[in-house]
Amino acid sequence: MGINLNPFTWWNGATVGTAFGLRGKARVGEDSLGNVYYEGGRDTAGNPRRWVIYNGPNDTTRVPPEWFSWLHHQVADVPARALPAPRPWQKPAEPNMTGTPAAYRPSGALEKGGVRAAATGDYEAWVPDA
Repeated sequence: MGINLNPFTWWNGATVGTAFGLRGKARVGEDSLGNVYYEGGRDTAGNPRRWVIYNGPNDTTRVPPEWFSWLHHQVADVPARALPAPRPWQKPAEPNMTGTPAAYRPSGALEKGGVRAAATGDYEAWVPDA
C-alpha cells in the first residue's frame, strides 16, 4: 500500500488546488492516454484559457500532437471537430521514453553491450600542415 502524495506534489498529477481552480471550467475532451482537457475564462490577450490534467505523472510529452495544437491555440475547436481523421500511415503518439527500459539505445550503447560497428576507413584525419 502506497502513500497518496497527489494532494501535496505537483509532479504526480493534479493537486487539490488545481481541482478547486477548475470548478466552473468546461471539460472539452479526453485523449487516448486518459488526459483530460478543460477550457474556461480568458487570458490577458482575450484568448480562452486551456488546461490539461494528466493521467499519471505530469509529462508534457504525454500530450498527443492534436491536443498540443489545441492547447496552444493553433486550432480553435477540439481536435475531433477541427482536424481531419488520422491517416492510416500515421503512428500513434508516444511519450518520451528516456530513462525507461523502453528508451532508444543505438548500437554501441553500453546497455546493448557497448560494441560498435567497425570503422569503414573512409575517414581521413585533418593535419594542419597538409
